[in-house]
Amino acid sequence: MIVIRFKVTSKPEKTGELLAALAAVVTPSRKIGGVISFDIAQDLIDPNTFIATEVFENQEALDRQEAQPEVKKVLDLLPNVIAAEPEAIIYNVSSSQPWG
Repeated sequence: MIVIRFKVTSKPEKTGELLAALAAVVTPSRKIGGVISFDIAQDLIDPNTFIATEVFENQEALDRQEAQPEVKKVLDLLPNVIAAEPEAIIYNVSSSQPWG
């Protein structure tokens, strides 16, 4: 299993544009086989910051998700809207279980 945490902060005047592009990625990503979970949230303290948490069964599922045209649109948009370099961490997880 692969877990990715991606954080990006937009220029304040570009937040709406980035929000729309990120929102367009969520539904198609959730429909891809091998995508366990795909969520993007706006930071509660800084509304210009978005955090994606993505969980994939394997590298093939991640590759399928990254090949979407909606993802390409976001990647093409980022240089024009970001206020700082995005942060991304990839975790390779050997097991998981429900909490509680």
